[in-house]
Amino acid sequence: MLPLPAKLIPFLAATLVGIAIMPAAARPSPGPVPHVAVGRIVQLQESSRFVPPHTVDVWLPPGYPAQAPYAVLYMFDGQMLFDATQTWNHESWHAAGTAAQLIRRGRTRPFIIVGIWNAGDHRESEYYPQKPWLSLSDVQRGRVRSMGLKLPVAPYSDAFLRFLVDELMPRIDRHFRVATDANNTVVMGSSMGGLMAWYAMSEYPDTFGGAGCLSTHWPGTALRPHRSNPSPNAFVAYLKAHIPSAAGHRIYFDHGTVTLDAMYAPTQQRVNRLFRAHGYGAANFMSKVFPGAAHTENAWAARLAVPMQFLLPPRQITFKPSR
Repeated sequence: MLPLPAKLIPFLAATLVGIAIMPAAARPSPGPVPHVAVGRIVQLQESSRFVPPHTVDVWLPPGYPAQAPYAVLYMFDGQMLFDATQTWNHESWHAAGTAAQLIRRGRTRPFIIVGIWNAGDHRESEYYPQKPWLSLSDVQRGRVRSMGLKLPVAPYSDAFLRFLVDELMPRIDRHFRVATDANNTVVMGSSMGGLMAWYAMSEYPDTFGGAGCLSTHWPGTALRPHRSNPSPNAFVAYLKAHIPSAAGHRIYFDHGTVTLDAMYAPTQQRVNRLFRAHGYGAANFMSKVFPGAAHTENAWAARLAVPMQFLLPPRQITFKPSR
């Protein structure tokens, strides 16, 4: 990875404590249910055979279920999505308001949001893509573990995806009026959640028809540039071998240009070339740069309408039997 300009290093170091890659380090606990100004939240406490229990906030738009069947947007770091009065940094994605407005104006098809809370102090281990991790040598894994975000245990994101696909999604299908085909099932996250979004679609291309990856944290566990960081190359190598077919899939990437986002352009440009070489074009691939945007929930909230519209454009949807 190319180094940052020297003038950015002190600024980056001075702001790390307040940046949203860390949000999320407080261990999640049930409730209170987030307050939303539009629609309503149904909060679930989900146990699993694969990972520790997770709190899940399901947002239902105004009028639900009148426009059934609804598409489903699964989002990571779910405790940061809806209610800034309950988050560690008093910021949120304001996802409910944005989604409700887009649905009301016909800019997207009707959809619900399933916000999966992260694993607290195990967040990095749950969100670091596991197969790229396994491709590293022991020396490289030690290097990754020594960087700014410590992995408390070896990455177990494959188990997390088993929870999502084999346990949570069937429960959502049973209890809510949703379409269950891949074209109406989208996953989204930011930072390390952005890593998990493309990893989820790559591992389960028949399940997820779209992925939204905001401020994807291509350095993996690093919070500053390291020439010897093996994570970016491991992610690119995995994608080269596992990009889903361009037919039937959409993917969205973006990043800002300050704080942690200042590190992302070199790897993101490699990934952009890779997807285009695999047949992705303007209809199903978008990669945007937001000058001056930082690595914060407020920044993601400001542009959330862009990936929502790209991944869930308005069109006729048909109900299919549950998974």
